[in-house]
Amino acid sequence: MVMKSTLLFLSRQEKLKNFVLGFEFAQRISRRFVSGETQEETVEVVKELNQKGFLATLDHLGENVTNRDEATNSAEEYLFLLDKINQAKVNSNVSCKLTQMGLDLDFDFCLQNVRRIVERAKLYDNFVRIDMEDSPRTEKTLQICYTLHKEYSNLGAVIQSYLYRSEEDVRKLLAQNIRIRLCKGAYKEPKEVAFQRKKEVDGNFVKLMKMMLKSGVYHGIATHDDKMIQATIDFAKKENIDKESFEFQLLYGIRRELQEELIKQGYNVRVYTPYGDQWYPYFMRRMAERPANLFFVAKNFFRR
Repeated sequence: MVMKSTLLFLSRQEKLKNFVLGFEFAQRISRRFVSGETQEETVEVVKELNQKGFLATLDHLGENVTNRDEATNSAEEYLFLLDKINQAKVNSNVSCKLTQMGLDLDFDFCLQNVRRIVERAKLYDNFVRIDMEDSPRTEKTLQICYTLHKEYSNLGAVIQSYLYRSEEDVRKLLAQNIRIRLCKGAYKEPKEVAFQRKKEVDGNFVKLMKMMLKSGVYHGIATHDDKMIQATIDFAKKENIDKESFEFQLLYGIRRELQEELIKQGYNVRVYTPYGDQWYPYFMRRMAERPANLFFVAKNFFRR
């Protein structure tokens, strides 16, 4: 827990980020978890994933923009990305963070940026996932999801099982038939809003997963935890829930053998595939989530 807290703290340090970004070694190691820096690179990666039977979600890395020009440019990046996905005929949707679209600057401005992306996705019969960030932004993020879903059905939300509020949020989302990606959560949250013990987070994950799978809406179960995956498989079998009615979602570069095994078992598997040069915060959160990732980096460092 101490290591996780430390890594999450470091993920927010701008000076350290700028220092690390200058090292070729760090950039090379990040490629384990990041598919490339350009749209062209990441689309080629998605082609390879599709050939192996995987679906994909493309995410342009970046968050917490500081002005409207940056937010507008981020939205434009997603419009071009959706064009490229359509042109390349790859099987991938997109996922975006609202702080990248200007959520911290102005709610309505952010809403209009995201609306443009969802409209473009609808043109191509594609789908947009609105990522969830830390708890101070949860309510605004869900409000944008609710607002846009009244106009467009091709967008979904993310729910984090470590938040106390998540059960009620799942109920509200299901009442509107909004597709959900369920994950545990990757931010350091205070005890006032979030479960602190892994057992509690896992227990809530299983409870929410069962609610989602019984809803009849197509959802994503996003986890690398063997126990959570097995709990999902067991529940689906018990309730005679078809494999085609949900999907597992896993991160690019993490537990590849597990991803391949789920494909062999006949499950839909979507690989969350980030790209871009702003990889440092994402990279550090992946280190915090799973110690094995940190050991992988350390092993490669000493092989230099």
